[in-house]
Amino acid sequence: MNRKLKEILSTSLYFLIVLIMTFLVVTYVGQRTMVIGSSMEPMLSDGDNLIVDKLTYRFKDPERFDIIVFPFRYAEKTYYIKRIIGLPGETIYIDENGTIYIDGEVLKENYGKEVITDPGRAYEEITLGPDEYFVMGDNRNNSSDSRDPVVGNVHRDEFIGKAWMRIWPLDKMGMIKHR
Repeated sequence: MNRKLKEILSTSLYFLIVLIMTFLVVTYVGQRTMVIGSSMEPMLSDGDNLIVDKLTYRFKDPERFDIIVFPFRYAEKTYYIKRIIGLPGETIYIDENGTIYIDGEVLKENYGKEVITDPGRAYEEITLGPDEYFVMGDNRNNSSDSRDPVVGNVHRDEFIGKAWMRIWPLDKMGMIKHR
């Protein structure tokens, strides 16, 4: 009887430790998320499953072109995946030709899938606050992002984390390239 009790306690303790470790990993290290929609094509596609790194931004600041995950303010359990274009304190402007300007300089990037047809609220200069970021999808004409007042500037404390690795589909499995 004593041996059975030890076995039950040992197994219970093992499961408790596994549950605590799982909770800690999901809460502080990483979590799985799924891409819904085509706003990040061609980099990420509808149905891709990703692991989000929740740890990196605890130790370093987000950088331009990082792909981040953040919650949509007006719908529970809805998360956006976008690329950082503008950093805190910068001024963003998109002209009628779809050219992105950061502090008056043309942004040199190759992530946009096509020429921007609607600069949205960035048709007028937007100056970011000390903890604000301007984000856009790579599929610029099929993306609800910082150009839309509903999304607007994203505050640093809203970041869930940085897209780190694609785990599905298996033939595309691998680390996400941000630059």
